[in-house]
Amino acid sequence: MKSFIATIAILGLVGLMVGASLSLAAESSITATVKVQKIALSISDGSIDYGTLELSGTADTTSGGVNDTQTVTNSGNVNEDFDVKGTNVSGSCTWTLASTQGTDQYYHKICTSNCDTSPTWTALTTNYTEYADNISPSGTADFDFKVGVPSSTECSSQVNVNIWVQASAHS
Repeated sequence: MKSFIATIAILGLVGLMVGASLSLAAESSITATVKVQKIALSISDGSIDYGTLELSGTADTTSGGVNDTQTVTNSGNVNEDFDVKGTNVSGSCTWTLASTQGTDQYYHKICTSNCDTSPTWTALTTNYTEYADNISPSGTADFDFKVGVPSSTECSSQVNVNIWVQASAHS
């Protein structure tokens, strides 16, 4: 009888251990998501016509100038910074982008404050410089520009004084 009770006691303990190990196992899930970063921009209207200017002449896109402010929209899905740069002119005419006007030198400037009342202008270079930061998706930044044609040049053809805008993820 003692061996029977001992066997039952041992089997009971094994049963408790099996039951205990079964009751300690549980399962659950973790919801994991990911979004691919999209960096994109659009420019409205994307074209400026400064008109015909005399040597050393200037024109700008403010409401007091040719009234053609450019609007850059973050069409990506993360906050973005907008960088801007100017270009040298090549082709039938060769002009160098500079901070002042000179012989075959022109400037392109961007308004950094008070654009329609008392503009502050900063000369563009051929390297990207940040002019708008932390623009949310669908957010916009307005840019006004000013051009100053050379004080002396042999070129009388229409030239493209292009501006490039680049978007990058805000960090």
